[in-house]
Amino acid sequence: MSDRDFEQVGPARRAWQGDVIAVDEVTFRYTQDGTEAEREIVRHPGAVATVPVDDEHVWLVVQPRQAVGEPDMLEIPAGKLDVDGESPEENAQRELAEEVGKRAARLEHLKSFFTSCGVMDEEIHIYLASGLSDAQAEATEDERIEVVAWPLDRLDEAIARSTDSKTLIGLLLLKERLAAGWRP
Repeated sequence: MSDRDFEQVGPARRAWQGDVIAVDEVTFRYTQDGTEAEREIVRHPGAVATVPVDDEHVWLVVQPRQAVGEPDMLEIPAGKLDVDGESPEENAQRELAEEVGKRAARLEHLKSFFTSCGVMDEEIHIYLASGLSDAQAEATEDERIEVVAWPLDRLDEAIARSTDSKTLIGLLLLKERLAAGWRP
């Protein structure tokens, strides 16, 4: 047993509930010495992101991100896991259609990661999407998305421009795959 092992003491107390996130106050006890620690945890349903690739492009989106004051954030397509019973793969296909008008014949799980594990439980699942074809779906009416077919031979420029964590992770994993000889 590690001196870092812990257990939750009693139920979490919901401090705030919004449409997308909630904040819980939770007490934890370290099992080694009984010390207790109070934490505020942001609860998020999680998300799925895709790296959609064809022979010449990686399909990205540009959209405003008010939380960080960025009117033109370059991102891979993504969306919250907010539909009951929808698998991450189904979410990936839905978001691909809604955001870039594509469907993937092949989805390969690349990585799952926690976005900010010190304060939030949001986990993002990233998929490599290939075998792309055109698809149609209704985008959410409040989204302001511009689709960008970014040339694969300029992938390093997209990585240099990116400041979004899921996009950086997805594009760096794509670069690694391409360098190893993978082709869409």
